[in-house]
Amino acid sequence: MPLEVRRKLKFDANMWNPSPIPEVTWDTGLKEMNETWKGAIACLGVAVFFVMTIGIIYWQVVDQPNKNWILKGTFSGVIWERRSHALLIHTLSEDKSFVEIDVGDLGAPDVDAPFVRNLCWSNRTEFCYTWDAVAELKISVEEAAEESECYRVSWTPLRCQVELQDCFSMANVSWYGGAAFRTQTWPINAANATMQPFAVSNLREQPAGYGSVLERYFLGSSGVAVLVDPEVPLHVGFDSRRQFCLRTPPSAEQLPLQYTVCVGHNAKSVHQEVGRQLSTHKRVLPNLDILRLPFWKLPVNVDSGAKLERELRTFWNRLKRHHLGEGIIALNEHSTSLLADTDHESLYGKKKAKRQTRDLSLVKLLNISVTLSPFLSVSSRLFHASLQEGTEAYWLSLPAAPRGRPIPQLTQWKGKLCVKLNISNPAAVSWFLDRVGGLHARLAMEYVILEGGEGSPLAEPALHPRKALLSDGYIPLWAGVAASVGDTAIVTSGTRSSHVPLFIRMNPLQDDWSYSGLKGIIPSVLHHSLLGYNFFIPDAVGGSLSGESVADPELFIRWLEIVSFLPVMAFQSPPWLCGDDKVVDLTRAYLSLHREFIVPLVAKYAEEWRATRSPIYRPLWWIGPEDPITFTVEDEFLIGEEVLVAPVTEKGAVHRDIYLPGSGLKWQDRSNGQVFDGGTFLENYAVGVEDVAVFVQRRS
Repeated sequence: MPLEVRRKLKFDANMWNPSPIPEVTWDTGLKEMNETWKGAIACLGVAVFFVMTIGIIYWQVVDQPNKNWILKGTFSGVIWERRSHALLIHTLSEDKSFVEIDVGDLGAPDVDAPFVRNLCWSNRTEFCYTWDAVAELKISVEEAAEESECYRVSWTPLRCQVELQDCFSMANVSWYGGAAFRTQTWPINAANATMQPFAVSNLREQPAGYGSVLERYFLGSSGVAVLVDPEVPLHVGFDSRRQFCLRTPPSAEQLPLQYTVCVGHNAKSVHQEVGRQLSTHKRVLPNLDILRLPFWKLPVNVDSGAKLERELRTFWNRLKRHHLGEGIIALNEHSTSLLADTDHESLYGKKKAKRQTRDLSLVKLLNISVTLSPFLSVSSRLFHASLQEGTEAYWLSLPAAPRGRPIPQLTQWKGKLCVKLNISNPAAVSWFLDRVGGLHARLAMEYVILEGGEGSPLAEPALHPRKALLSDGYIPLWAGVAASVGDTAIVTSGTRSSHVPLFIRMNPLQDDWSYSGLKGIIPSVLHHSLLGYNFFIPDAVGGSLSGESVADPELFIRWLEIVSFLPVMAFQSPPWLCGDDKVVDLTRAYLSLHREFIVPLVAKYAEEWRATRSPIYRPLWWIGPEDPITFTVEDEFLIGEEVLVAPVTEKGAVHRDIYLPGSGLKWQDRSNGQVFDGGTFLENYAVGVEDVAVFVQRRS
């Protein structure tokens, strides 16, 4: 065979078997390598998945922003802070925080809330979100006012028995308004109250409840106001110096929690814009004649009308003997019943027999006030006459069976078992007004004090004859009855009734120096005025809660000094019971000061209130709304903007610190003529036991 042929065959053979490794050995190695690579690839996949998981968790927890804007207005906006479950309202530049609202735990309490996304993305003025199928949140920007803008917040439960709660932080914000307390402070940050229905209580019986004046309105020093819808069943609780919370009780009706938050440049400007929503009624002045005469409680407790008449004449003569001028002798409900003989069936319009009545011509010559309530004792002749005449519908009642007669609901009033007037029944109101008219014909009283509007006599809302009587619904209706009595009526509680031209009597106070006593007077004055109740009667000098005469002359004097600068002066006990002629002389002097200086001043600023809604009695931040020092001053007040009053509220003190607000203003001490600049802090300023520090704004 030729050499070229042999080389070619050898080359071809090499092409058919290029590997020196036997074929079987190659296939086995390939299989082993595939199993190895499969394991490696699986390990790599697990590692990649682990790294991705760590990355996602890092993004959720670390890298994702803790805050994100969810809604923007013209100068402010709402931020969602996911870690604290809070809504923050800031200026758009984030240089000022108005309020922080903790929305609570609507899902799993230990899990960060999500990075929320707007479900109403097509509408730039609304934000919507659904919370773990528990509740739906909707926030909308309201039409902006001149110096404020508002956000409407609405929570709607998506299933039954959901408890909705939003809490407003007190950090760096001083809060005002809302409710009165037994221990009243200004601001209300120090208040402590368990979560309870937001309704006026009788503080004598329920000292942990809310006091005589209450509105669903809260104002913050940062320039924020919260206005809760009146139709929402509401519970409110205060956690001292931390937060206050709004809550709707869980129910089968899926009740919403709805409120409006408004923000402005400062507390004064936002209050002037939003406060007018508290009452849209026309402002009418009450009868201001009441300013001129002090109220004297008759310091006796007798058991017959004849004895009462003798005590009235004796007390009246003693007031004249001490040259304390004319005044009103205030009779409590028991004394009123003794004089009025209210058990006579003729008050129903049906005389069954003529009865011998006393000649009260001497009583008619005196200036007296009487006290009535919507309660009637079940042991009284009037109540039994009501049952006999088929007028059970005059009283709040249990639901009647079909074709059955209503069953009056029983309640307690001043230790007696009573029924309460059904003021949703026009016939019952007409009967009550006839009763007042009969008393006036018999006693010729100057004023009628109507107690008992606060509190609900019924445990279950379903027992009320009308939805209007739920919670505090009785109080505005009772104020309407008082207005029908005339301009001489006085009430003891207020809610949604600041527009009614009436005077309102403040909470009873203890006879001591605490915030339940003397120190609580000025915070109560500022609270009433802020909520629109400018025409009030402070509790009697020395405090009326205990019902005892004041034993401490210094307490009597310091109390007298404060009350003499308020609209009406009232006394629990006469000054001569202190056993010191100096106390009587000071009482006479401060009665004169009140009549000559304060009454014209109150009348002047009452006209300003009617024109502009500006309160008569004002906190210091009304003049210095950007001055943080003014936010917490609780022992000074302004009458209008021209008079600043700084009484002494500490036992044994003859000096006190005084802050004069208003940079650029001049304040002149009314007693010594000294002039000070606004924005000045007067340390250890001398104020003797018989004196009050009063400064008048000096006009340039």
